[in-house]
Amino acid sequence: MTQVLDLAKRLIAAPSVTPARGRVFDELEAMLKPLGFAVNRFLAGESDGAVENCFAIRPGPPGSRHFAFAGHLDVVPPGEGWASGAFEPQLRGELLHGRGAVDMKGAIAAMVAVVGQVPVEAGTISFIVTGDEEGPALHGTRALIGFMREHGHRPDLCLVGEPTSVNRLGDMMKIGRRGSVNIWLSVAGREGHVAYPHLADNPVPKLARMLAELDALALDEGTEWFQPSNLEITDLGVNDSGGNPATNVIPARAEARLSIRFNDRHSGAALVERVTAIAEKHGGTARAMISGEPFLTPPGEFSALVADAVEAETGLKPEPSTTGGTSDARFLRSLCPVLEFGLVNATMHKRDEAVAVADLEVLARIYARIARAALGA
Repeated sequence: MTQVLDLAKRLIAAPSVTPARGRVFDELEAMLKPLGFAVNRFLAGESDGAVENCFAIRPGPPGSRHFAFAGHLDVVPPGEGWASGAFEPQLRGELLHGRGAVDMKGAIAAMVAVVGQVPVEAGTISFIVTGDEEGPALHGTRALIGFMREHGHRPDLCLVGEPTSVNRLGDMMKIGRRGSVNIWLSVAGREGHVAYPHLADNPVPKLARMLAELDALALDEGTEWFQPSNLEITDLGVNDSGGNPATNVIPARAEARLSIRFNDRHSGAALVERVTAIAEKHGGTARAMISGEPFLTPPGEFSALVADAVEAETGLKPEPSTTGGTSDARFLRSLCPVLEFGLVNATMHKRDEAVAVADLEVLARIYARIARAALGA
């Protein structure tokens, strides 16, 4: 199936660091229109930070089921030191190299390569594709969901093509994800000379006591499908992170940042409230950004359908998992049941990111089976 390889090369060759727009979406539109898809593209967000989004749909007969493929065309910055250009797709042996090969232009290429194999009579197929998954995710999939609701498009099932496989294609699928919240802590003090501490108010010990209490929290022990929630201290500084170049000055302010990944025993708001109470107890303040709430698509008909398709092509039964970071599935779950399945994730976000060509071809066959089964074809 050389088609999926060619499609992946075309997408990789279109640079699309977050926020992605323009050429990479031109390529996707050129791929989908000949297959009978109505392609809707729009920008969301402001000026230079605007994000391009695409909702493409090929309607089936009235009343038929609607299956959606979802994913993103934006990629993380490539960095330096690639053996070949990050946006110059190159075959070396059995591997296709290029930024996005795994995360996740390869998966989108596999989706596009097989939709023509699903007859229109089987039902409606759509693509929900954003240019803002690797970034803030403020104007991407959430904006697409708003567009879909406005125009009356509601899938019955949705598959996200994130790279979920760990050691071999097919060994893992995601049935949920933990939630994510970042919290910025601050303690105000009064600067002064270290030799005259009574004339100053050092905020650092207060922040240290606050962080010690937060670090000692045991949020939970995990659930049937989720690992334990964890709170991590991710940044520390003084004077609004400007640092303290003087060795003899007590700083005026101390700050820290936390990241909490949490399971479905918690909500983002409840965790923010808990951390805020501890911050205020030690004379500090807290502000937060909740990136997403936890979600779970319990094992059932949809996961069995995906597992059967994977096993038919690979011989593996994918492990249902909720591990890893967040994805846009956290938003899509508001539309319908959603699962994630895709390529081996070993090289995602790394220099010389690469996908096995054989895996691209097998993934395309798996996606074809999933689409046909989801539509009842």
